[in-house]
Amino acid sequence: MRPEDIRDFLRRKPFQPFRLTLTDGRTYEVRHPELAMVGRSIVAIGVPAKGEPDLVFDRLVMVSLLHIMQVEPMKMLGTP
Repeated sequence: MRPEDIRDFLRRKPFQPFRLTLTDGRTYEVRHPELAMVGRSIVAIGVPAKGEPDLVFDRLVMVSLLHIMQVEPMKMLGTP
């Protein structure tokens, strides 16, 4: 995956949360654009603690762009 592909999702107006699916089957949700930083070869994703506001992250996960298989928008609550 190219850094630009992830940046495009982060810059959408209005922002729409999205999910990254990795080659090993793990998934990470990006619920706010301030919870992800894109580098040349990695994406740093802030993972919120359960029950915490989305802007407060509990841990930081580094994901190699090489291992991202899919980026898909997440459905918003209340939408079909």
